[in-house]
Amino acid sequence: MKIVIFGLTISSSWGNGHATLWRGLSRALIQGGHEIIFYERDVPYYAEMRDLHEIPGGRLELYQDWQSIRRQASADASDADVAIISSYCPDSLAAGDVVLADCRGLRVFYDLDTPITLARLEAGESVPYIAPSGLSGFDLVLSYSGGRALDEFHRRLGARRVAPLYGHVDPDLHCPARPLAHYRADLSYLGTYSEDRQEALEALLVAPAQKQPDRKFLIGGAQYPQHFPWSSNIYFVRHLPPAEHAAFFCSSRLTLNVTRRAMVESGWCPSGRLFEAAACGAPIVSDVWEGLDAFFQPDEEIILAEGSGDVMAALELGDQELQTMARRARERTLQEHSSRRRADELIHLLESASHRQPGVLASVGV
Repeated sequence: MKIVIFGLTISSSWGNGHATLWRGLSRALIQGGHEIIFYERDVPYYAEMRDLHEIPGGRLELYQDWQSIRRQASADASDADVAIISSYCPDSLAAGDVVLADCRGLRVFYDLDTPITLARLEAGESVPYIAPSGLSGFDLVLSYSGGRALDEFHRRLGARRVAPLYGHVDPDLHCPARPLAHYRADLSYLGTYSEDRQEALEALLVAPAQKQPDRKFLIGGAQYPQHFPWSSNIYFVRHLPPAEHAAFFCSSRLTLNVTRRAMVESGWCPSGRLFEAAACGAPIVSDVWEGLDAFFQPDEEIILAEGSGDVMAALELGDQELQTMARRARERTLQEHSSRRRADELIHLLESASHRQPGVLASVGV
């Protein structure tokens, strides 16, 4: 298949979760014999922090403004087997017009930010990457969240066919790695600063750090403000490119997963970081949300924490018990949550969308 994608970014992993997901999915699709073309507006924010300059075996189209690329985009869309518009693409509306008008293949919208989309709709706010007419013109709508979100796309946005396509991990990039001294910690957390994660992060990392001053805690990520409640035993790494994620995860006894509030409220929305840590063989303690047990088995593959006491109890577990859980989570991830698995699911969903009646399509995976 020739698959043309109009997205936020694949070239820079700085401050967003889209790039790593698109890289893993594109790589798996290309390995499967599919042609990938990715259109990305070349904005300064990502250009200054670019950590990928080409898609091996594919084509990256960086453009300055939509008018400069519209004719080429139309030509690519017109003979594509699949054209995909993604959430937070800065030219999603213009690209959508081109795809709906010119694409003779499947026209797909992929919402990588489903909980945010639904929260804005619930609040009566507009969604900048979705046209006022909704999503009824697309042949298939893919959602980063499952559960009730799928019905919401039908009810609120007129989507005709909806299916979940969850997060995933490229196990060639995220795999067990040698621990590094400067990432050593009892508990680590990797994630861009987000105000709606702050309350949970303070409960599950800051509070345990304050109560256990002899332990070392480590945070890695971008955009943390000066007023963050640091303590002397919380260390900080400003930004880690994907190539260093594995060493980061593997250097601590336990790593923390904290989910954005909208994702918790929506449920059935695992973050990419969760799968990355599991693929690296890191023992994981996570906040709690509906649907998590469909991806990992609590107490067998992952530890759940509702407060600081749960985190401190997890830190008291022996290394063998933690490593046993980590091994099980890694095995589950390789079987069910790899980029290759999601690429296979995507192709299955695309083929199904060509034949099925409107409705919620079943995912091949979870």
